[in-house]
Amino acid sequence: MDTPAAAREQRFRALYADHYDHVLRFVARRSSPASAEDVVAEAFLVAWRRLDDVPTRVGEALPWLYAVARNCLLNSARAAGRQGALAVRIADTRPLDTHHAHLDTDHIARRVDLATAWQRLTDADQEVLALAIWEDLPSPAAARVLGTTAAAYRLRLSRARRALRRHLDPTDTPVRAVPAPALLKENS
Repeated sequence: MDTPAAAREQRFRALYADHYDHVLRFVARRSSPASAEDVVAEAFLVAWRRLDDVPTRVGEALPWLYAVARNCLLNSARAAGRQGALAVRIADTRPLDTHHAHLDTDHIARRVDLATAWQRLTDADQEVLALAIWEDLPSPAAARVLGTTAAAYRLRLSRARRALRRHLDPTDTPVRAVPAPALLKENS
């Protein structure tokens, strides 16, 4: 017969096994590789301590863990006094090997443009886009990660997408149409 302590441990083990890799990828995109595992360990320590607070409905535990991991990252950034701790790395910094020599220059130029545009975004815009693109979270789950409403998240996502487009092609800014003066009719 399971004791409450054994059941609690079993629930945590299942949570850890199901979500560790996802949380590690989430943190690794937002921190240095050297500190990612430490932040994830801290997030799962919080999950162990607050196991009764972890949602039990399908699909709700992972966004909860993302929110905890995000808070751990923020705490880590404050403790170290670093600016921009949530910057998401999108460019692969490894040099191209000979197997990738076939990449055309247009593709490489687009990646460089995207990386440059990404770095020009605010940390908040990067975080909102990352939740939608890399974590593939629906609006309600992403909103829980950020501690906001789904409607507010969607508004922030729309603004972040617009900002990214602006940074990708600064010459493609919308121009307001100037109304043409009304034609004057002369009465004959």
